[in-house]
Amino acid sequence: MNTPSMRSDELRRLLKRSQGYFVTAAIFSLAINLLYLAGPLYMLQVYDRVISSSSEITLLMLTIALLLAFTALAGLDAVRARVLTRTSVRLDHDIAPRVMTAIIDRSAKIGGARSQLLRDFDSFRQFVTGTGIHAVFDLPWVPIYLAVIFGLHPFLGLFALACSIVLIAMALLNEWIVKPPLSESNEAASRNYSFTEMSLRNTEVVRAMGMAAGLLQRWSRDRSRMLERQVTASDRAATIQSLIRFLRLSMQSLILGLGAYLVIERLTTAGAMFAASILLGRALAPVEQIVGSWRGMVAARGAFLRLRELLAIHPLHEAGLRLPRPEGRVSVEALSFVAPGTSKPILRGVTFQIEPGEVLGIIGPSGAGKSTLARHIVGVQAPSAGAVRIDGSDVSTWIKSSLGQHLGYLPQDIELFADSVAANICRFYDGEDQEIIAAARMAGVHEMIVRLADGYDTQVGEGGAVLSGGYRQRIGLARAVYGNPSLIVLDEPSSNLDADGDAALADCIMQLKKRGTTVIIISHRPVTIGVVDKILMLREGAAEMFGPRSEILARLTRPVPVHAVQGAAS
Repeated sequence: MNTPSMRSDELRRLLKRSQGYFVTAAIFSLAINLLYLAGPLYMLQVYDRVISSSSEITLLMLTIALLLAFTALAGLDAVRARVLTRTSVRLDHDIAPRVMTAIIDRSAKIGGARSQLLRDFDSFRQFVTGTGIHAVFDLPWVPIYLAVIFGLHPFLGLFALACSIVLIAMALLNEWIVKPPLSESNEAASRNYSFTEMSLRNTEVVRAMGMAAGLLQRWSRDRSRMLERQVTASDRAATIQSLIRFLRLSMQSLILGLGAYLVIERLTTAGAMFAASILLGRALAPVEQIVGSWRGMVAARGAFLRLRELLAIHPLHEAGLRLPRPEGRVSVEALSFVAPGTSKPILRGVTFQIEPGEVLGIIGPSGAGKSTLARHIVGVQAPSAGAVRIDGSDVSTWIKSSLGQHLGYLPQDIELFADSVAANICRFYDGEDQEIIAAARMAGVHEMIVRLADGYDTQVGEGGAVLSGGYRQRIGLARAVYGNPSLIVLDEPSSNLDADGDAALADCIMQLKKRGTTVIIISHRPVTIGVVDKILMLREGAAEMFGPRSEILARLTRPVPVHAVQGAAS
């Protein structure tokens, strides 16, 4: 199995689009760190020149130069922050849609919405463009300060170099002891957020059956693990950070002592002694800041790895030749499917073919694989073996944005999007009003929609919560027929419908037949099965019967001979 490192790293390639912003920020960081030298140099000149010469003019000019340098420093720091803010916007523009596409592909293949992955991207984006990254930009310029200290005196330079090595070693120690519990805490937090999302989607069941107490007990399991490992990581990080602060303060004072010794021995000046202390503090500051923001760095790194894996597992299909509008001929060839992590096949060698304009009814007991077959026909799931072809082209290789325009799909579990009725029907395209109304009329829901408070502009709420199940199902049907698709797949389209809804559904299917649209229906309602041309009977994932409706119904209703019943009883 290919790992993300073995594939082309798409996330890194997307990040390279913003490389210019990071290079600009790095150049500003160089200028900022050079300007930080103004303070120590000012002190050096004041102690060594101004005081000894008692020159007020020299002091005035040095002070003006210092203020100009600090003004430039503040301006460059502000500009660097603005550059990184723009980088954040560019990253969101380049990467967020791609991450969202991969999340949709992931949810379609293995189920479960994972908005946590989008939060991962936001966490990574905010860190790499926030104030915490400033220390990372400043760290490469530490040798500048060390070089200046060496210029003051080699002994001071060697002491500063040794201090830097010690603090870097402490930072590595911090990584070694903090990373394991922090990673475990982040993983537990991710599981807890996913379970929370799932729980909130099922609040009606939780409240109706009094599941809150048991649910909270299960919910708190990952949360307790998250907090326990978080406390461990925070305690260890606080200990290392306190030790690093102690070492930095001690080193700044000790270099003063070393400088005083050198002054006593007349090997350097008092100005050099104080300048070396300030320079050492500035050189060690980025290391201390990085350790202080280590938790954010670990979280950002974990988010980066999860996003890289997500994009590697769900690669973006390159745009290819757009095929013409299909006629609607569907061929299923030895289709088999085994869910990941299981060994029992859900579909086993299913084979059938229907011609353009035909209506196929798929029936069978619960668990026979009917909904799984529907998802394969529309290309939501990829088969383990075999193929589904529309007009001879494999749907798994067809460009989704192109094929989707010619498909209509009404899943068994209907969820509308938190927007207007019209936006849901037109699939969020810039559709003509007449096309939206025509789709609603075909689904028999137009009169119901215009009676809503705001008609087609009515906001349906999250998942369509404002509407009843029957409303949602019929609006979902209108969405499926919108745009005159060549193939429509309806999975239990009448499960929430009353007698009027059944009649409207049957009328809709008859209109689709007149248009020459191929329709596949999963249903057990007689009124629905009565309009199909062919029937496919699934049992335990295999095609048990397939043929014209009258033939299959005759076989299903054929009386069992009396002697066969007696023989079975004996």
